Amino acid sequence: MKKILIIEDDRYIVQIVRDALEEEGYVVVVARDGQSGLELALNEAMDLVILDIMLPDADGFEICGKIKKKKIILPVIILSAKKKEADKLTGLELGADDYMTKPFSVKELAARIKTCLKRVEAHRHAKTERTQVFSFGSIKIDFPKMEVLKKNKKIPLTKKEVEILRYFINRKGEVVSRNDLLDVIWGYESSPLTRTVDTFMVRIRRKIEDNPSRPRYLKSVRAAGYKLEI
Repeated sequence: MKKILIIEDDRYIVQIVRDALEEEGYVVVVARDGQSGLELALNEAMDLVILDIMLPDADGFEICGKIKKKKIILPVIILSAKKKEADKLTGLELGADDYMTKPFSVKELAARIKTCLKRVEAHRHAKTERTQVFSFGSIKIDFPKMEVLKKNKKIPLTKKEVEILRYFINRKGEVVSRNDLLDVIWGYESSPLTRTVDTFMVRIRRKIEDNPSRPRYLKSVRAAGYKLEI
């Protein structure tokens, strides 16, 4: 499930946006001031930020700039009452991925969120596709040859294992849910079970971990999924 951070002090706007996004299946986190919102954006695993400009304690443009300086790939949609073209240009120049003015359509906002998330996912996949060989510790993953070299011993990978490892490498340090993997690797149409993911994780751990029962790299995160720590 994608996690969206709303940085907004207007309680009414927060409520209608939160209700709409939760209905779409997103996890929504709310910050009612700029400083706490900035800390959440920089220190927590968020998939997208919806940002107001006129916050009680900070300038939203400054918040946007700071977020993009540290996490350039994290999409930011500015939602503001400022309608001047100069304001829109300022936001976009600071790295905002989109700019919507109030009043706004919740349905249009949801559509723009989907577009931003798809763009990020496409960027991640393109970046991963360029990775031919990836190394950490005593492990070397050769994607073209579909094999793991563990202490110079060749271990073959299946196509699905390659796809899973690519995805984890692209999101290293982030918690990846089972549903994320099902959506990205298997797709909605095949309707696999979450235990399918667990079965593949066991197989991959046997190939890259020295002690698969106490993994050093592919770690379980209780009630959340898995994380690659390297």
